[in-house]
Amino acid sequence: MRYLSDHDFNNIEIDWGKLVDTIYDTCFILKSGVYAQPLKTYLRYKNPSNRIIAMPAFLGGEANISGIKWIASFPDNLSKNIKRAHSTTILNQADTGLPLAIINTAIISGLRTAAVSGAIVKEWMSRKSDMKRSLRIGISGFGPIGQFHMQMLNSLYGEQISEFLLYDLKLIDVGLFPKDIKSRVLICDTWQDAYRDSDLFCACTTTPNRYIDLAPPDGSLQLNVSLRDYKASIRSYIDLIVVDDWNEVCRENTDIEQMYNTEGLKEEDTVSIVDFLCENNTPIIGKEVVMFNPMGMAVFDIAVAKHFYDRSIAEKFGIEL
Repeated sequence: MRYLSDHDFNNIEIDWGKLVDTIYDTCFILKSGVYAQPLKTYLRYKNPSNRIIAMPAFLGGEANISGIKWIASFPDNLSKNIKRAHSTTILNQADTGLPLAIINTAIISGLRTAAVSGAIVKEWMSRKSDMKRSLRIGISGFGPIGQFHMQMLNSLYGEQISEFLLYDLKLIDVGLFPKDIKSRVLICDTWQDAYRDSDLFCACTTTPNRYIDLAPPDGSLQLNVSLRDYKASIRSYIDLIVVDDWNEVCRENTDIEQMYNTEGLKEEDTVSIVDFLCENNTPIIGKEVVMFNPMGMAVFDIAVAKHFYDRSIAEKFGIEL
């Protein structure tokens, strides 16, 4: 059985293109129906803002793998200089149940999150009828998830990005920027400054209070990664709402649930990530505003975990227990 940790992920290069391809491949397996993914189980106790989530899944097709991610999110940890998220993923052989790997790091969860966003961005750009030669990227919340999104976008589309507009309640450490990005980074005083002129905006915060209520720029892509940043009234400005899994994302006080409760949003008003990535029946996007709302699907976690498990065997990193 293979054991991978923070150390292993901090010492390998991340191939964002292959991770995005993994998300696409997984969506085609989902389209075929050869998978199993029960609703997540949330464990809460004491402080209700804390949660530990169980995310099991089986993914068929060429992947043919099963496993579970057990991820804890304790937002108050940040005030104690402790990481907010702690995650362990276990992989099993699909046909025997034999444990294959333990991946003991939250890094892989952040990589999965950004890779799923990357697949949406790739499809959005391919469908744009008026894609600009230079893009302005806004990011609200520059913790690990915001940083992974910057890395992913710069790796895949760096030549097309003219500026990163960053906002965070805390002081942003400029030492976090790779050399090739520093000259294109503007640290904003308000979220509005990062939002108003962005062609692509990523909400990556841990805020308990929704704050985004301004109309997004025409033709923009809104990556609602943290799921609790937009006020429900934003629905009137959105032309296409993409979700990863309606049954998952329309609960737990997400923006989608708020739109459902107060703005009349229904499942049929949205498009699933599988349809968005695998079907060619969604409209060509011009000035329409697209919003992606990912609750996080266990099948993507298991697929990305398998990608790194396979790499660890081929490239000989990690520990064989």
